[in-house]
Amino acid sequence: MTASLRDIKVYTTYPHSCSYLEEQEAVTLFVDPKHTVDRSLYSSLSSLGFRRSGSHIYRPHCESCNACIPSRIPVADFRMSRGQRRTWNRNQDLVVEESADITDDAAYDLYKLYIELRHKDGDMYPPVRDQYESFLNNPWECTRYYRFYDQCDGKATLLAIAVADFLDDGQSAIYTFFDPTQAKRSLGNYTLLWQVENARKMGLNYLYLGYWIKDCQKMSYKSSYRPLELRINNCWTAV
Repeated sequence: MTASLRDIKVYTTYPHSCSYLEEQEAVTLFVDPKHTVDRSLYSSLSSLGFRRSGSHIYRPHCESCNACIPSRIPVADFRMSRGQRRTWNRNQDLVVEESADITDDAAYDLYKLYIELRHKDGDMYPPVRDQYESFLNNPWECTRYYRFYDQCDGKATLLAIAVADFLDDGQSAIYTFFDPTQAKRSLGNYTLLWQVENARKMGLNYLYLGYWIKDCQKMSYKSSYRPLELRINNCWTAV
């Protein structure tokens, strides 16, 4: 571990309700918000299993539970399954554009729809614009926003947005939200497949997916991406 990592102050939260497992309490370890963070340090922390929410860098630190396991896809080795290939082909009509931010009304309206239809039981319900912008902001100038449009009949309709951070060794899938009424497109799966291909084209090694949690249905989709690497006992291991 480099000196810069050793010098970082970290804090823990008080126990709070777990967002992933019912009737469980969680404790979160987070980096001192006053510490200066750049892309290099953020990359090193990501390789140790940390994630970010807005400008806060954190990882689970529960005393009696280790269910939250950092996960990533080694993009050079990734191969689509038959189902993933069908999802990929089904969405080849979409046009992808990169934008500098997602503070506009169209982006927020899509986020609001997504939270209201898909995540009424989550921490982000009801959707609040200030919380949305704080959560998905660009704190260290390493974030890119990818918009997925359906341009049927000459009209561009925003269907999904993927928020991604770019690290020294990979791309980190921070958050994706999409139109839940477009169920046949499987937009959540497609946008992740697109990010795998994007990372591969950019010569990056990994797509970081956040935490894989065996007993959490919301996180079960990550198991379908193979090969998948999990950080177990301080070591990244292919599963």
